[in-house]
Amino acid sequence: MTVISRNTSIEELVEKIPASVSYLMKEGIRCIACGEPIWGTLEEAARDKGFDDNTIDRFVRELNELASSPGEEKQEPSIRVKKLKDL
Repeated sequence: MTVISRNTSIEELVEKIPASVSYLMKEGIRCIACGEPIWGTLEEAARDKGFDDNTIDRFVRELNELASSPGEEKQEPSIRVKKLKDL
């Protein structure tokens, strides 16, 4: 099981928990640009949007709940994006 913390990278979130993309977007945190994950940690991305400690703690708690959903880690992203060099 994946454990999410404030220091979890956005890239790891997107890779291991595909549903985190829609969760973060709903919360106003950009996590993908041009098909690639945004650099940095969950905390850095949340702070960039002005979220406080309590809100970041809620994000961590809710993302851990999402990660523990049956089959979530095995779920594949619904959209596959190829890098330009792979086309």
